[in-house]
Amino acid sequence: MIPEGPAGIGQGGRAALTALAFAATSLIIYALFSSGFGRPRPAPVEGPVMVGASVAGPTLAVVSDDLWLTYLPAGLERSGGGPVRPKGSWARFGSAERFVEAQVEPAADWVSYTRKAALLDARPVTVRGRPAVVGRHPNGGRMIMWMERAGTGAWIRVSDSLGGELVAIAASVKGPVGD
Repeated sequence: MIPEGPAGIGQGGRAALTALAFAATSLIIYALFSSGFGRPRPAPVEGPVMVGASVAGPTLAVVSDDLWLTYLPAGLERSGGGPVRPKGSWARFGSAERFVEAQVEPAADWVSYTRKAALLDARPVTVRGRPAVVGRHPNGGRMIMWMERAGTGAWIRVSDSLGGELVAIAASVKGPVGD
């Protein structure tokens, strides 16, 4: 049996108090969820600019159907490259004195792929959790190369003036989900 509560309050009074408590609880929960309390705040976008524009924001530079860059230093526009294809494609982004070249291509294995480049002062590094090698390109600039996935190699070459940006550009590489 449920106790009657204070004298003079019957079932109608208890129902009204229950409805009032439910309404107050619902209002509090709604206020918390709609206020955004506890949600992570998006970080302000700094640095990269859209390719071919001077508006601050993210960059999307397509190299092939399954490889694109989300960061390029400011002031670089697509200045060369082949058509965007599913397997094996390249792109060049540059200005008068600076450039970034990126390529994705079929590669049998890591050992034969690294021999192909013949980098000077090569040293092993990691790009997005994958083994890579970085060094000076024989024709100038700095270059980093890695196996994007089994059977697919990728490399990025930058001018000497962008040597400090090489790792940031390589880290910005994206591919389809599930790679």
